[in-house]
Amino acid sequence: MQLPRTMTMLVLVLLAAHRLPADDATAITPTGQTEPPRRSAAEVVKQLRPSLATIRATGRSGGEVGIGTGFVVAEDGLIATNLHVIGEGRSFTIEMADGRKLTPTAVHASDRSVDLAVIRVAVDDQPLVPLQLGDSDLADQGTAVVAMGNPWGLQNSVVNGVVSAKREVEGQELLQLAMPVEPGNSGGPVVDMRGNVLGIVNMKSAIQRNIGFAVQSNVLKVLLEKPNPVPIDRWLNIGAIDTKQWVPLFGGDWRQEAGKIKVSGTGQGFGGRSLCLSALETPEVPFELAVSVKMDDESGAAGLVFHSDGNNKHYGFYPSSGKIRLSCFRGPTVYSWQVLHDRPHDQYRPGQWNDLKIRVEKDKLLCYLNGQLVLESRDTTFTSGRVGLAKFRQTVAEFKKFTLAKEIPAVVTDPAEVDRVTRQLDALPTYTTLTQGDLEPLTESAPATLAVLSRQSQEIEDQAKQLSQKADQLRQLAEEIQTRVIAKQLSAFADPEQMEQADLFRGAMLIATLDQVELDVDGYVAELDRMADEIRKTFEDDADGITRLKMLDQYLFADHGYHGSRFDFYHRANSYMNRVIDDREGLPITLSVLYMELGRRLDLNLQGVGLPRHFVVRYVPGEGESQLIDPFESGKRLTRDDAARIVGVATENLQDEIHLHAATKQEILSRILANLDNLADRDGDKSGRLRYLEARIALQPDAFRLRGMRAVLHAEMGRRAAALADLDWILDAEPPGLDIEQVRRMRAFIERQPLR
Repeated sequence: MQLPRTMTMLVLVLLAAHRLPADDATAITPTGQTEPPRRSAAEVVKQLRPSLATIRATGRSGGEVGIGTGFVVAEDGLIATNLHVIGEGRSFTIEMADGRKLTPTAVHASDRSVDLAVIRVAVDDQPLVPLQLGDSDLADQGTAVVAMGNPWGLQNSVVNGVVSAKREVEGQELLQLAMPVEPGNSGGPVVDMRGNVLGIVNMKSAIQRNIGFAVQSNVLKVLLEKPNPVPIDRWLNIGAIDTKQWVPLFGGDWRQEAGKIKVSGTGQGFGGRSLCLSALETPEVPFELAVSVKMDDESGAAGLVFHSDGNNKHYGFYPSSGKIRLSCFRGPTVYSWQVLHDRPHDQYRPGQWNDLKIRVEKDKLLCYLNGQLVLESRDTTFTSGRVGLAKFRQTVAEFKKFTLAKEIPAVVTDPAEVDRVTRQLDALPTYTTLTQGDLEPLTESAPATLAVLSRQSQEIEDQAKQLSQKADQLRQLAEEIQTRVIAKQLSAFADPEQMEQADLFRGAMLIATLDQVELDVDGYVAELDRMADEIRKTFEDDADGITRLKMLDQYLFADHGYHGSRFDFYHRANSYMNRVIDDREGLPITLSVLYMELGRRLDLNLQGVGLPRHFVVRYVPGEGESQLIDPFESGKRLTRDDAARIVGVATENLQDEIHLHAATKQEILSRILANLDNLADRDGDKSGRLRYLEARIALQPDAFRLRGMRAVLHAEMGRRAAALADLDWILDAEPPGLDIEQVRRMRAFIERQPLR
């Protein structure tokens, strides 16, 4: 008997190349229309110039931070460019080649994965001149092209070259151009000698100056067919710091996502200092202040400030150049600063998340790093003021779990529990002989266990190379314990007594934490509540269900541009609820979960309906007929005929109890996990598959086929004991319809394999 394994097949497909029309004065397209004649480069440039736009993006302080190019694609006011040219949530200006300044009214369509944006502008009496979008599939090697843009701010500059290849870059097939591309060319059109746009310039080669790349025009066509418009006032708020919660000082680029704040750029204060003060009212002493911080550059600094006067005076507690520092800032320059503590500490984890906490008492300051008291200061220069965040120099810093309270519970257990867990870990059998039962006691003390494992893995990584395998195993062990913690929480959805009260949105967020262990679930739950509150404010308390449903559609699809993922449908991010909220795109099922959970908070009865290959939502009013809704297609209302087409049956064969039954929370979460499992299998990601199977089994504890899949996976990874435990469970259960003898033969085969 051979152990089952994944087989990879390479299929070669030969495509007959489309030949371009001969160099005649005119050519006939496949639709029978006459193509415009070929022109000289000078004639093409003359045609392009009226359609070109110069786009200038502005920074937080109002100054120009970048320049790029755009071009008209519709005479009623649509201009295409790269998304990175306008920046997400940034203001920008548009100036046409004739000097006209146009006012942006919306970002008509955008997609981060392909770096494209289409801007809608207000059009005056003089209509815009659009360029014709060509068929980029016909852009063969050697096709002569012309590009126009604003390299280095030199407006309406022209360069010519050829399409040298089609090259995959980060999962997207781009046109490779044999021509120089410089800053400012981004967003400009690449046209053939008939004036048809074949691409949109979006990057230059980091290796060779005379090589550039462009997004294919056919990708832009798809974006134009299914736009996700966001009004300009909403666009300017994307990722912007909430000024009702935070007040930035001294510059720096402070951005905000649900549960996380990120800062980049150099502050205007001395040493590149930049502050972001909380709008929360500071309690009377004693009080505590905490945050988790991570930096990309350890030569910088980032952390907490307190007792701030709203200007240059405050305390700061933060890591800096690998040390932990407490400073008293008494003025604007370094000469007025006093460093109260500046020392390295074993508790600090470079490049990782570090928990900072300060306890402010009447006569002393207690500073904690990752749950350990690292310093105590009796300095009382300042005794009151605001609290917030700070960062220094060039580092990019991220913050999460900012908390201000009279007392903040400790995030780590006491030393006695840590010692107990350490002894349990030392007593574990070897990694390859571990069973699920061995992990159970450690799961009960997950915070202490994970803290100990993190410390031990860090210590082992500092040892000689021969110990690297042990460190990897400890990390895997920590990951498996974290997975079991998540799986235990998901098991509530398999318990009939708990399922009704279990929160579907939180369950979907827990799935995302399988791959993003640092994810702040509570932050995103709070963000969903905030979104629901914002929708609720748009209607009267006695608004009927249809009105509430319309306002939900308006908020998600019209005002905020949530849309189905089209260009990268099979990306795992589409199954992560946090990415669906942050990126405003997702799969049918994740967009449906968002739609349903917002609707539940708005007192709407929405059910999930798991059509084959396409998940939708059903609105069930108090009276009247129910309505199928497709959140993937911007809330499109579906008829029974539409549902039948999706299922692939005749309308008369569509059966409510089979095709249109309301999906349970357990079924919805299982379907999300199955999607992720399939993607991990496609990518050969065995660790990912193990995480997803653990969660799937928690939701479907009696699913013997899932346990069989996990047994095979454990065997392939050298985890013999874990594989045998799964097979023994199946043999004890003796599920009907299964070839038990085949399972016994597999067990015998695995048992004979040597331990690794």
